[in-house]
Amino acid sequence: MLIGDVARRSGVSARMLRHYESLGLVRPTGRTDVGYREYSGDDIRRIFHIESLRSLGLSLREVGSALDDPGFKPSALVDDLIRQTRERIAAETALLTRLRRICAAEPAGWEDVLQIVALLHALGSESAGERQRAALSSVGGAPVPVEVLVEAVLSEPDPNVAGALRWALAQAGDAGSALLAEGLDSPVAEVRKRAVLSIAEIPDGAATALLRDALTHSDIVVRRCAALALGARGVADAVPTLIDMVVEESHDVDAADALSALASDPALADRIAAGLVDRLAHCAVESSARRRLAQALADIPGVTASRALEDLSQDEDRAVALTAAYILTLREAR
Repeated sequence: MLIGDVARRSGVSARMLRHYESLGLVRPTGRTDVGYREYSGDDIRRIFHIESLRSLGLSLREVGSALDDPGFKPSALVDDLIRQTRERIAAETALLTRLRRICAAEPAGWEDVLQIVALLHALGSESAGERQRAALSSVGGAPVPVEVLVEAVLSEPDPNVAGALRWALAQAGDAGSALLAEGLDSPVAEVRKRAVLSIAEIPDGAATALLRDALTHSDIVVRRCAALALGARGVADAVPTLIDMVVEESHDVDAADALSALASDPALADRIAAGLVDRLAHCAVESSARRRLAQALADIPGVTASRALEDLSQDEDRAVALTAAYILTLREAR
């Protein structure tokens, strides 16, 4: 079969067939009387083998080794091709994501595009300082897709950079709340914590609703972070979790401060005091927990809190009794 016929039937151009020949991949078995290349059936099968291996991503050098080396084992080469393919897919996916982010920002011109690209590069920098500067500069400049900030804050390990990103997200309004909510369902505990801390700094109603839902989250860290944020917003639903935090000595000072702030509402003061007293009634409460509960009662107005402190001033544990007595003295002075 002449080269033109082979090209038509195999789909490999005559030029490529001659290139294969120059590399020694396939040589026509014979020549016609006038010197034209003539390919045998075996030659054509080899051409198809070459094309099949090329379709897997092998270079022509690798194709030659695979076909001509009797000891060639494909497993290592195939594993390497899998790795290369995964890397290529990851790179293409990253590029696609970047393009979508630029498109979502609706840039007015190439200047905006270049600013967004520069921001994306800076947020991915290995330097925490550069990431922090990028987060701070994201407000007031070219429009930045909220998705970029959400992804950055959920993956940011440096507390200072994370704080800057949370601030930037808060300036973006309620657009980030729904995306951050997805972070609450992450299988990674640290991502869940970053998500709830970020939601806590968004001052809109959607964020408050998410924090209310987070009070029943399976992750205790998420529940506690949500309770502190809700306490600062004056949401009474946080009271039981805040009391638990006092008893369990988990950010107990912050929890007590939140309870005190909530108790400034007369309608909540008695409820909070009753909740603290109820925890004192459990005989299993250790002396250290009773002392923390006494300290939490210090700024809770009302008769219920005062009576509980009077009882605690007679506590069998001297440290608890002295703490309660001192708090009563301060309350009387006020």
